[in-house]
Amino acid sequence: MDIALELCDTYFFDYAYSYILPAQPAPYLMQNGFGNSTVEALKVASSWQYTPASKYLSFTPRDAAWMSQLPRDNAYRQFISLFLIMWLAGALLYFVVATLSYIFIFDKTTFKHPKFLKNQVKMEISQAINSMPWMSLLTAPFFLAEVRGYSKLYDAPSSAPFPWYNLLQFPLFLLFTDMFVYFIHRGLHHPSLYKTLHKPHHKWIMPTPYAAIAFHPVDGWAQSIPYHVFPFVFPLQKFAYLALFLFIQIWTVFIHDGEYVANSPIINGAACHTMHHLYFNYNYGQYTTLWDRLGGSYRRPNEELFKRESKMGKAEWERQVREMEEKVKEVEGEDDRSYDEEEKKTK
Repeated sequence: MDIALELCDTYFFDYAYSYILPAQPAPYLMQNGFGNSTVEALKVASSWQYTPASKYLSFTPRDAAWMSQLPRDNAYRQFISLFLIMWLAGALLYFVVATLSYIFIFDKTTFKHPKFLKNQVKMEISQAINSMPWMSLLTAPFFLAEVRGYSKLYDAPSSAPFPWYNLLQFPLFLLFTDMFVYFIHRGLHHPSLYKTLHKPHHKWIMPTPYAAIAFHPVDGWAQSIPYHVFPFVFPLQKFAYLALFLFIQIWTVFIHDGEYVANSPIINGAACHTMHHLYFNYNYGQYTTLWDRLGGSYRRPNEELFKRESKMGKAEWERQVREMEEKVKEVEGEDDRSYDEEEKKTK
C-alpha cells in the first residue's frame, strides 16, 4: 500500500495538505539566504526525506511535498490518506468490476426468480455505498501499520526468504485466507451474530454482482481481516500484494454473478455460493471447498444449475423456494414473509 500512497501523495495529497495546512519556513532560514526560495527553505526545515516505496516504481515528489505542516511521514496524515484511498479506489474498483460483470456476464433471467426483490440492484448498491466508508475506516489501521514498516512486505524478489518463495507466496496466501475466511464466515452465522451482522447480506437470496460488498460494514470488514493479517505473518512481495488485492475484488464479484461455469468439486464458484445464499448453512468458503468438506458444511450445487434449460426453470425455482423458506424458519424461527422489513416495503 505504500506504493499506492506514494502515487496519491505526489499527484493529489501533497497539494491538498499544503492547501489545508500550509507550512512556513523557520525565521532563521529566511534570514540566512533562503529568502528567495520558500520551497528550499521548507525542504531544509522539514524532517521528512523522500525514499521511494519501491526501487521498481517511484513517483518523484514535487515542490508541494514540502509545503504542508503535515509531512508525508506524519501518522495522522497517513491514516487519513489511506482511509480515503481505500474508500475511493475501492468504490471505483467495485463499480467497474461489478458493472462489467452485470453487463456482460450476469444472467438477467434471475430478475424473474421469485426471491429476487423489487429494486434489488438499487438496494444492493445503496447498501454497498453506505458500508464502504465504514469498512475503509476499520481497514485503514492495517494499511497504516504496513506503511510504517510493521509488516513483512518486501520489495525486491531477492529479499524473499528463498527464491521459490516468490511463487509459493500466491498459493500460501490463498490457502491461509481461504481457511480463515471460512471460520470467520461460519462464525458470523452463529445466532448471536447473524441477525445483527450477517443477515443484511442474506437479504440477497438471488444476488447480483453488486451484492459483492453489500454487507453490514462490520461483517464485510471481519471477512477481510485474513487478507490484511497475512503480510504480518508471512512475507509478501509488494506488487504481489497489489495483484492479490485486485484478484480478491474480482473473485468476490465472480461468486455473486449468477453464471455457473465452475462445476468443480474443488472450486467454490458462483454455483457453490448461490447454495449458500439460498440455504444458509452450506459453502462458507471463499475460493475452495476444502474447509467446507472438512467442516461438514459442503453442499454440491444442483446439476440443474449447470443446464441452461433447467437453471432458471419453474420447477427448479419452486424447489429452491420451498427449501429456502424451510431454512429461514430453521435459522431464524420465523416465516420468510417477515424475513426483512425492507423486503416487505418493496413488494
